[in-house]
Amino acid sequence: MPYEYLDHEADIGLRGIGATLEEALAEGARAMLHVMVNPATVATTIEIPVCCRAGDVEALFVALLNELLYLREVKDATLIDFRVTRLEETGDGWALEGVAAGEPWDPGKHEFFTEVKAATYFGLKYYTEGERHIVQCVVDL
Repeated sequence: MPYEYLDHEADIGLRGIGATLEEALAEGARAMLHVMVNPATVATTIEIPVCCRAGDVEALFVALLNELLYLREVKDATLIDFRVTRLEETGDGWALEGVAAGEPWDPGKHEFFTEVKAATYFGLKYYTEGERHIVQCVVDL
């Protein structure tokens, strides 16, 4: 499995792992989305553009997760997938563009697990391990 869950007392830690930083960020996003809903109950009939910026990779990961939570609410969408379309180191940090996929919320169809309130800076890390890029943080349930 390209993402993992970490033990944490009241919330849940998650870790995205990939051959590239883009893959690790996308896997971390999927990990959070899959905490909330059973992905097998959701089709990918809509795509929503995602943009965020931050001063470093760690803050970018938190910004990405929180942007997905925001878009989920304002678009009334059940999101289950994310892909990075552009990741760039800028003069003042990092810029990311991507696409989230899912479908409009349908309580009769979607198997909802739990609500994620926010991604936090607790346990926040970005590191490489051999050929793997890894991002992790704790999300507030």
